This record gives sequence, structure tokens and C-alpha cells, in this order.
Amino acid sequence: MKTLVDHLAQYAAYHRDRRNIATHFVGIPMIVVAVAVLLSRPGFDLAGFWLSPAALVALAAAVFYVRLDLRFGVVMTLLLLLSLWAGKALAVQTTLVWLSGGLALFVVGWIIQFVGHYYEGRKPAFVDDLVGLIVGPLFVVAELGFLLGLRDEVRRAVEERAGPTCLRERKATA
Repeated sequence: MKTLVDHLAQYAAYHRDRRNIATHFVGIPMIVVAVAVLLSRPGFDLAGFWLSPAALVALAAAVFYVRLDLRFGVVMTLLLLLSLWAGKALAVQTTLVWLSGGLALFVVGWIIQFVGHYYEGRKPAFVDDLVGLIVGPLFVVAELGFLLGLRDEVRRAVEERAGPTCLRERKATA
């Protein structure tokens, strides 16, 4: 199994432009919540917990994150629980509200992602490796931690492999 640094460095190699990273702070949470919303039907309430396909996907993701790194895994699990809460909140609404809310979050989130990759000048990481779809949310949490001065040893190890972040100027195309 790859390590935390392996996954983050591979993902980070596609995300060195600060503008691209900034778009990921908005787009990825929107997509995660959208998936939780869209997979929250069918579902049912059992002892105060909404059981749905979203809960199974979140459980599998939480296990992946915790096995990879306990500290980041706990944060990711809490964020997944928030996403499940949002998913349930929309899943119990009318089909129109549930579906339009989930699809709008999903589409707008991906548009924001692709704007970021336009700045980066590089395709999204998941195009080359589908694992990038589960590493993306972890990357956002890790980047936030790095901005707060946390886990500096992980940041340094990732940057040794992927290089430091930068603000690239777009090359003029004629």
C-alpha cells in the first residue's frame, strides 16, 4: 500500500499552481457533498443514522483515510459525516430538490475544478489514476493543514517529490 506521502506527492504533481489549489478548496468539497447527496437515496433512518449507499461509500473512504494516516483520517471521517448529514437533509426533500441540488453541486464543483486545471495547464490527476478521486479530498485537507502550519514534515516530504507550489503565468497561445 502506498504511504500518505506517496499519494499526496503523486496528486500534488498535478497541482503546483496556487490558483489551481485554491479552486480545489471550493470545487472538491462541492463534489464530495454532491456525491453524498446523490447517493443518499435510497435510504432509511435507523437509530438516528441515515443508511444509504452514501453511508457505505463514506465508510469505505473513512477506512482508507484512517489506514493511510490516523490524524488526517479522523479529520476526513468528520468531514464525511458532515457530508452525509447534508446528503440526508436533501434526500428527504422532494425528488426535484434532492436531484437538482445534488446535480448542481456536482456540475458547478467540476466546472471550478476544470478552471483550476486551465490555470495549471495540466489535466486532472484522476485522468491518469482513478485513485486521484479519493485522494483529492485528502489533498485539500492536507493543504489546509499545511497552510495552518501543521504536519510540516509531510509538507516537506511532498514538496521534495512534487516541487513547491508556485503562481504560473499562462503561456500565450497564438
